[in-house]
Amino acid sequence: MELKLLNANGQEGAAVNASDVVFGRDYNEALIHQIVVAYQANARSGNRAQKDREQVKHTTKKPWRQKGTGRARAGMSSSPLWRGGGRIFPNSPEENFSHKVNKKMHRAGLCSIYSQLAREGRISVVEELSLEAPKTKLLAEKFKAMGLESVVVITDTVDENLYLASRNLP
Repeated sequence: MELKLLNANGQEGAAVNASDVVFGRDYNEALIHQIVVAYQANARSGNRAQKDREQVKHTTKKPWRQKGTGRARAGMSSSPLWRGGGRIFPNSPEENFSHKVNKKMHRAGLCSIYSQLAREGRISVVEELSLEAPKTKLLAEKFKAMGLESVVVITDTVDENLYLASRNLP
């Protein structure tokens, strides 16, 4: 698989040979769906909560006596049957929504995504990408000059300025 090479000005150069192990995979929609669902589920913060009948702040006194009033028997006003009472099976923040994806499946899914993007011509290799200062504005202007709008930055070395500038890219 060959990827287009861009210089710092956005002009195309010679094509770059990419590994068929990463960019030569078939598109596996079921695997990609599983990875995306797991990613979204694992991102849940799990902060929803409701109160059950013991957590609702009510008195534990019987509202009226058991017999002789003609009304239905009632034990306490925090009963789930009553307005303002607790839930029977409340949501709790301890619920676990996480999904497990095996390492090999995760890698295969990412390779499948990269392969599809390469086939569509949506992956470019930039020759040298460096910044003098960690400014998002400078990096956004560079990408705009190259004709790139929505980007994911992947580098082979750690560049602190590039990392800080790319954190808030639109």
